[in-house]
Amino acid sequence: QVQLVESGGGLVQAGGSLKLSCTGSGDTFADYAMAWFRQAPGKEREFAAAITWSGGSTSYADSVKGRFTISRVNSKNTMYLQMNSLRPEDTAVYYCAARDGITWRRLESDYNYWGQGTQVTVSS
Repeated sequence: QVQLVESGGGLVQAGGSLKLSCTGSGDTFADYAMAWFRQAPGKEREFAAAITWSGGSTSYADSVKGRFTISRVNSKNTMYLQMNSLRPEDTAVYYCAARDGITWRRLESDYNYWGQGTQVTVSS
């Protein structure tokens, strides 16, 4: 099993940037493909970005493509989400997730382990 902790959330103005981190512990970090999901107030949790175990392949939701970049450094047991050109509609709790597999997936149900979430608020 792997335990996940997110950090880096906060309040930012529209057009600004934030970088989220997700640090894993407990098991070999490189054994897991990982992803970021987000949940806006009053909405269901949705997929944002995913990455394979090696970082060699990534996937993005259309709503964040070209603005967000997912990456990972396995030697640091850490995954990142660089968020640029932020919009008010990006306001959400952001969750990192890991799955028992090395390839990325877009469905929540494919992920076995979740962090507690970090709040991102974008003001207009």
